[in-house]
Amino acid sequence: MKKFMDENFLLSSGTAQKLYHEYAEKMPVLDYHCHISPQEIAEDGRFENIARIWLDKDHYKWRQMRSAGVEERYITGDAPDREKFQKWAQTLEKAVGNPLYHWSHLELKRYFGYEGVLNGETAQEVWDWCNARIIEQDISPRSLLVQSHVTLLCTTDDPADDLKWHKRIREDKDFHVKVLPAWRPEAAMNISLPGFPDYIKRLGRAADMEILTFAQMKKALSKRMDFFHEMGCRISDHSLDYAMYVPASDGETEEIFAKALTGQLVSCKEELKYKTAFLLQTGKEYRKRGWAMQLHYGVKRNNNKKLYRYFGADAGADCIDNHTPSSQLADLLNALDEEGGLPKTILYSLNPSDNAAIDTITGCFQNGECAGKIQHGSAWWFNDHKQGIRDQMISLANLGLLGDFIGMLTDSRSFLSYTRHEYFRRILCDLIGGWVENGEYPNDEKALERLVKDISYRNAVRYFGFDL
Repeated sequence: MKKFMDENFLLSSGTAQKLYHEYAEKMPVLDYHCHISPQEIAEDGRFENIARIWLDKDHYKWRQMRSAGVEERYITGDAPDREKFQKWAQTLEKAVGNPLYHWSHLELKRYFGYEGVLNGETAQEVWDWCNARIIEQDISPRSLLVQSHVTLLCTTDDPADDLKWHKRIREDKDFHVKVLPAWRPEAAMNISLPGFPDYIKRLGRAADMEILTFAQMKKALSKRMDFFHEMGCRISDHSLDYAMYVPASDGETEEIFAKALTGQLVSCKEELKYKTAFLLQTGKEYRKRGWAMQLHYGVKRNNNKKLYRYFGADAGADCIDNHTPSSQLADLLNALDEEGGLPKTILYSLNPSDNAAIDTITGCFQNGECAGKIQHGSAWWFNDHKQGIRDQMISLANLGLLGDFIGMLTDSRSFLSYTRHEYFRRILCDLIGGWVENGEYPNDEKALERLVKDISYRNAVRYFGFDL
């Protein structure tokens, strides 16, 4: 019987162990998509206790606590932090097979040096241990990033944001982790939401112009992209129900925009036409600047309306959506390509049954501009567990080029989440190591070292063009 989560955790062969310990383990981390707050990095405040680091904003954990029958006051409510931590510890011991079990114990090992097991009985011991380390080691957002060997991370930022926290971080010459904005134009795209007219006014103020037409909004967005580019932005991020393609004429798009701007309801078809026009326009702008476009889709959000009214979005009440028409995604990419406006693009679906569709679509639009111009993004959200990560990489290997894959991201709000890169790299090395052990890939040390280091870090650096 193997020891629980020893140095060869998830590494089932000698080759896998060699690949991880000699190559993957030593690589730095580039987190090109996360939801960490730049304000928290800029201010670099100290954490009060382990619950504040671990449980605040973590809807992964909140979902499982609710599944364990924990009352909401111990999750997002006003219960004392120690009591919230106890409820999480009692929940965790039930989470056999869940990635949270592995992530949590990796975090305890790597950041706090705790080698035991967290459960209801050990909760007080772990609480005292971690809180003592927080004080002794002066643990803060920046110290955690440095300890995690993060060279660069990209936050998630609205086009109307003044990026003041990024400016403050940039001005601090003693902090060497690059923190760059990523463009997330969700509010400008969600034309059917009640606050859309007010948001367009805010966007206009940020761009120093009035926005009364879709043509003016395109100009405003372009101006804001120029500002983001100056601040180091090289990535956009679009959160979609699915990647749609319902084309409309310029006149139709203007009519739909005018309707929404006056607070009138738009139909589902009108919304799809507007979003299509929006993606086509912004895609061309990304192409001009050399940005990568991320398309996240296959999700149905805020299903529990009672919880949404109480807490708001990102409470842990989202699910996989199976309406993800691959034909429209292909048509969207083709329309951009036809006009010479297809940027580097990364595709993620929350529905794991979309893996093969994504991998066959990416192959239709690759070219000599760069290796893996159209990427199948890493196993996303509900799929970033052992099986989901393996399935995504096996599909990519079967139908594309795993060697050009840009690897893992955290997609997290937690400063402790960088152990997910370790988790991913162990699975990567076990997968490739298994193929070598089975005689499916040669035991060529130079080639294997190149594959592991590229997928772990170097491919992402090259793909995005970061200066590191």
